[in-house]
Amino acid sequence: MEPAWRQQGRGRGRSQEGPGERSRPGGAAGRGGRSKAAVTAEPDRGVSVQSKFEEIRKSNQAAAQRLVESCISSSSDEDDDGGVEHKDGKRGKILLSTFTTYTDQTGGDSTALARTGQYVSDLFQSGALTCLICISSVKRTQQVWSCSSCFSLFHLPCIQKWARDSAFLVSSVTDEDFGQKQHPWPCPKCRAEYPPSSTPNRYTCYCGKLQDPPADPWLVPHSCGSICQKELKPTCGHTCLLLCHPGPCPPCPKMVSVSCMCGKAKPLPRRCSNKAWSCQQHCGKLLACKQHTCTQPCHTECLPCPRFSVQKCVCGRGEAERPCASPRWTCQQVCGSLLSCGNHTCEVVCHDGVCPPCPRSISRSCPCGKTKSSLPCTEEVFPCGDTCDRRLSCGKHTCSMRCHRGSCETCRQEVEKECRCGKYRKLMPCHKEYLCDSKCPKTRSCQRHQCRRKCCPGNCPPCDQSCGRTLGCRNHKCPSVCHQGSCYPCPELVDVRCTCGSTFLTVPCGRERSTKPPRCKEPCRCPPSCHHPTRESHRCHPSSCPPCRQTCLLPLPSCSHTCPQPCHDLVLVRSQQVQLAGPWEQPSEPAFVEKALPCPPCQVPIPTSCFGEHEVTSVPCHRRGRFSCKRPCERPLTCGNHSCSRECHLVTNGNKCEVCDEGCSKPRPPGCPHTCPRPCHPGNCPPCSQMIRQRCHCKISMLYVECTKMTSADEQTTVELGSCNNQCPKELRCGHRCKQVCHPGVCEEKCQQKVKLRCPCKRIKKEFLCSLSAQCVVQCDDTCRDQQKKVSQMKEAQQKAAKEEEQRKLQEELEAFEKRQQRGGRRSKKRGRREEVDDDQGRRGRWWRCATFMLVSLGGALLSAAAYYLLT
Repeated sequence: MEPAWRQQGRGRGRSQEGPGERSRPGGAAGRGGRSKAAVTAEPDRGVSVQSKFEEIRKSNQAAAQRLVESCISSSSDEDDDGGVEHKDGKRGKILLSTFTTYTDQTGGDSTALARTGQYVSDLFQSGALTCLICISSVKRTQQVWSCSSCFSLFHLPCIQKWARDSAFLVSSVTDEDFGQKQHPWPCPKCRAEYPPSSTPNRYTCYCGKLQDPPADPWLVPHSCGSICQKELKPTCGHTCLLLCHPGPCPPCPKMVSVSCMCGKAKPLPRRCSNKAWSCQQHCGKLLACKQHTCTQPCHTECLPCPRFSVQKCVCGRGEAERPCASPRWTCQQVCGSLLSCGNHTCEVVCHDGVCPPCPRSISRSCPCGKTKSSLPCTEEVFPCGDTCDRRLSCGKHTCSMRCHRGSCETCRQEVEKECRCGKYRKLMPCHKEYLCDSKCPKTRSCQRHQCRRKCCPGNCPPCDQSCGRTLGCRNHKCPSVCHQGSCYPCPELVDVRCTCGSTFLTVPCGRERSTKPPRCKEPCRCPPSCHHPTRESHRCHPSSCPPCRQTCLLPLPSCSHTCPQPCHDLVLVRSQQVQLAGPWEQPSEPAFVEKALPCPPCQVPIPTSCFGEHEVTSVPCHRRGRFSCKRPCERPLTCGNHSCSRECHLVTNGNKCEVCDEGCSKPRPPGCPHTCPRPCHPGNCPPCSQMIRQRCHCKISMLYVECTKMTSADEQTTVELGSCNNQCPKELRCGHRCKQVCHPGVCEEKCQQKVKLRCPCKRIKKEFLCSLSAQCVVQCDDTCRDQQKKVSQMKEAQQKAAKEEEQRKLQEELEAFEKRQQRGGRRSKKRGRREEVDDDQGRRGRWWRCATFMLVSLGGALLSAAAYYLLT
């Protein structure tokens, strides 16, 4: 039968139209040319389309629900490593919300939640929760049942089948009326027994409040999300405050006011789960010995008295030092007290109270019990002489002996006995059991082994052999006695460890094959597979280590350097492809093989010089060696003066530099202008024998000196060779001639000729050396100063007369100008010009007169000074 969405066409238009549109006769019905069918549709067509739409919607919702359940299922075997951080954060939020109500009471202290927290954390750990019956993972969306003793989770169908099978096996072995008696069934892990009425028949949350709890990704799996409210153990009157959770409930976090254990101290607020406290005071209670008091610090119940004391026995005749904790003891002496009969003594060992009555004072009979007697306790009752007739041990015959004391003998009559299995009969003494030699062929309760017991009556004993069947874990065999039905799950737990072994996950035996190793935060401890002593630091991982990325650092074979490339001890190399026999063969995928590659040639740059050591170039180490730089050789030739002009080459016995054929070009001694007469030669040139013509220092005479003497002479000798030995013709700055012999350079200014110096008034005259004349000064005396005073007075008189004359002339000019102004009137041009000319001539005449007057006065002063000088 096709699904609903395929029964009425496949067009997109049909699936996207609403129910109202399909019911209209004029509406389009798809792309397949169905418009006629749509027009002729019956009136109930809209109802059928609506029902099909609802059916498709429900199927889509069911598929989406299945997808959600598969996405949120827990303990999946294919965890994605990419969302580890997101899952850890979500897990932490769920744990925090579960424990919030508890930690609010404890002030944030979560030490008491360690055990419960482990159970909750295992719900989120891949492979941690495994059903011990089917050895498969317990997922979030599966129905489960939790044991109230060990808190293990099992699939609900698995535990139901386990309970039925366990009750069936027990009743089939023990019940004669099979199925009439109700037997308990055990937990597969802890063997805690449950009555048949406790067989789980519905899926509930951990606290039992909600049936079929939905899978909520923000709650603990299989939890209802409400407060647990189970009664805490030990019972304290409070209930669990956690949200519905797996595992045991944590200790009570409530605060109560309780007194100390001895009751002497005042009540203090204490945690309900740890409310017993000691005030450390001495107890002081009277112990059970009624002699001593308790010396222990505050406690709940006093211990037995640890002291020793002298105590009497039960009968009171013996005394001994014994612990006060056991005051009642017997002295092992026979009582010996006279009984009530007055004839016999008590034979009971040390006792308290009244002695029992005399055993002979009660009614007695003969040993066979047929004759009764009332004799006193002092007389013995003798046998009656009749036949004993007491029932023998066989239960069928009586004793044929006369009345006697003691037990009767064994039955010795021969009877026909049937063996225990009922197959054979035989005459034999009654007290012996007849067992035939036939072996029981029946199968024991295990339904695997025969009974094989001799003369078995049919109630074959349980099989005493070991089961030995391989358990579901495939690792161990069943250690139980051979039994019927399936074996108990393997009780062993296996640690699934990471590669380094520091992190492990405990899972049931057999689950370790499908459980991924836990994530480890420790560094990887795998030994390196290459030549390096250690691997690169990385976390522990289940698979093989990544390729080594460290530098190789192996010494290269042809040099002293180390390999700088990444480690290449194990490199994936494509293997050589096998040549195909023809086009009919398909080429196989390229295979890669781990192979150790050799170190590459050394690329370290080595400074290397050329043959002629003209330049130093960095050359890779594997190509190191001298080379030609194509430059001129420039090695010194045998002459020692020139260099080789060949291209840079290696000098060997057969490949030498060129021979020099040039003249000597060595520098001459300083001052020698001549060239060496020898060809280019090593060593020093011979002394120059030519004459040098030069002038003397004063540039007057011409001298001839040998070149060798000139070039080899020192400074003083050179000066002597260049002198003509005449007086220097040069004049000094003072005007006198140099008195030295012909010499080089500038003449010395220390003139030794004497000169005369006068005082400022020229009256006093003295002689000094010319070189010291600048430093010497001749001063005037009093006579000179008197003459100078007279001369100055004469000069002042002359200047005063000249000044008066000038004032007079100026006054005359002013008077003449005022006269001209007083005349007034217009004058003719000629007259004006004539007057101007007269004025100019008058001015010139006045200036000449003034100048003449000044010159005359000055000349007079000079004459007077000359006359004074001559007179002195």
